[in-house]
Amino acid sequence: MQSILIMASLRRGFMLSTCRKASNMVARPDKCALKAVLIDLSGTLHIEDTAVPGAQEALKKLRKASVAVKFVTNTTKESKRSLLERLQRLNFDVQEKEIFTSLSAARSLIEQKNHRPLLLVEDSALEDFNGIDTSQPNAVVIGLAPEHFNYQTLNKAFRMILDGAPLIAIHKARYYKRKDGLALGPGPFVTGLEYATDQKASVVGKPEKTFFIQALSDLGCSPSEAVMIGDDARDDVGGAQNAGMLGILVRSGKYREGDENKISPPPHLTCDSFPDAVEHILQNLL
Repeated sequence: MQSILIMASLRRGFMLSTCRKASNMVARPDKCALKAVLIDLSGTLHIEDTAVPGAQEALKKLRKASVAVKFVTNTTKESKRSLLERLQRLNFDVQEKEIFTSLSAARSLIEQKNHRPLLLVEDSALEDFNGIDTSQPNAVVIGLAPEHFNYQTLNKAFRMILDGAPLIAIHKARYYKRKDGLALGPGPFVTGLEYATDQKASVVGKPEKTFFIQALSDLGCSPSEAVMIGDDARDDVGGAQNAGMLGILVRSGKYREGDENKISPPPHLTCDSFPDAVEHILQNLL
């Protein structure tokens, strides 16, 4: 009798655990085999010069699976080369060709439109715009540039937009995570210029659908065959799901309690960290 009671108790515990997990997961809406995983960087794999615990090993496990991996980021604080060097110092197995940044997307738009931009980005990111003519600027391109977000520079941008220059936002993130806490992203500054000039910015980074489509373009798969992992409910997960992908939200980086309830549809899964997201993919999506 005692053994029967123990078995019943264990079975009840397993059922409760399964229900708790299932309540946090949205069913996969299609039957397409997963072919690609897009991974956010800052807040998902690392925070500044500190890796998320277990992230390097989880990435190695993911690479052993039959899926393509690409890293997609809105980071505008540094060039792709600087970002790659940071990741390699943290012992992440990443190649430059696997990184797709919002700076890359912005450059493509600038070249397509023949703009001469006023570049409001950090000096460390300027090398990604080498060769772009910035003399007599006729467009305002704004990313995260704490050293340049002063009255004089923003007022110059304001006047240019009033005179007809297009406003291009590399992204509009509200905030991001630093070691010392959350910090303002470029979104509030872009919104301020929009408000002052009564003009709407063109956004090129996440959560724009075109950004995710571009990121997948050389991987040979459709959005329905891909999943995005990130710490930003709106820009990473919401943007990816609006593009037709699955989205997994991790509770690291900029995540705040209840973020998963701020988007519709909700994330396919909300889990504690990147290693948990990888484990879910390996066990349930492949």
